[in-house]
Amino acid sequence: MRVLADLKLRDFRCFEFLGFSPGPRRTFIEGANAQGKTSILEAVCILLRLQSPRTSTTSDAIRIGHPGFLLNGHCSDAHMVCNYSAAGREIVLDSKPQTRTDDYLDVARVAWFANSDLELVRGGGSCRRRYLDFLGMQCIPGYRKSLRAYERALRSRNALLKDNRPRREIAAFDQPFIESGEFLLASRSKLVEDLTPLAQKACVDISGGNDQLTVTFGPGSKGPLSETLATSRPDEERLRQTVVGPHRDDLEITLNALGAADFSSEGQQRGIALALKLAQARHLEAVQQRAPILLLDDIFGELDPLRRNRLLESLPEGSQAIITTTFLDWADRAPDDRIFKLESGLLRPE
Repeated sequence: MRVLADLKLRDFRCFEFLGFSPGPRRTFIEGANAQGKTSILEAVCILLRLQSPRTSTTSDAIRIGHPGFLLNGHCSDAHMVCNYSAAGREIVLDSKPQTRTDDYLDVARVAWFANSDLELVRGGGSCRRRYLDFLGMQCIPGYRKSLRAYERALRSRNALLKDNRPRREIAAFDQPFIESGEFLLASRSKLVEDLTPLAQKACVDISGGNDQLTVTFGPGSKGPLSETLATSRPDEERLRQTVVGPHRDDLEITLNALGAADFSSEGQQRGIALALKLAQARHLEAVQQRAPILLLDDIFGELDPLRRNRLLESLPEGSQAIITTTFLDWADRAPDDRIFKLESGLLRPE
């Protein structure tokens, strides 16, 4: 089990400075909207995983009018520092600057829950691909490298297709596109296979046994990528973009044998999204043989008190969970829960 012992942040989002020591099990941060609760969880995620769950542009997290932000914390026996500015990112592990991210990212795994997870059910395919990528980068060796290689090859192919460049120029990127793409297709397919029974169980737990969930992988290549890429050439030339590959992967989600996006209530859709995130956390625990750190950002508003507490009970045992909420009077508290209140930029223990 890995535990975040403390976090200090400077010039991050709305905070000039904030220090925070969560408990080893459940920690609740209670506060009104627009106080910065989400930013604290985002800072934890960036410190541990070097990526924001809220934006693809890390510079968005810099406090307005300042050159950069600094995150500093201890996770179990590791001391981690992330310094981000216009000059770039600097990471330090146990007082040693890191030129590569492998050892740094091996310290802890994270599962993120947020209200925006509803888009996993009713949003576009990009939301579901990000869900798979966030997990794949944490549990599959080589996933991050292949994803970045695929994105580079895809950008290059699309730029050349858009400019109607000669085929020989486009073909220069076919091999890296195919190699990295085949890796992603196989990895995502296996992830969905492993996640589906976990999500089904979580859905039953949250709904009290009323809903049956099915998740199916829809690959962006119906067959070997090398073959589908070759046969898609006329469509590429007509549309001037790459039309097959993992960038078109998606998930088909049904509830009680009906399409979840079109035939499920909002409450059911929220339950599905939570089930998918719980499956992510449980898969990380199974693969890594240790529970991930759970970050739950104000996800209880649309759930009745019974479902809220069912969700808390469904969290992987042994996980450290940091939970934000506007009110806490609904929670069945445990003796070792740690509770903080956030108001006017100040975080104080209850």
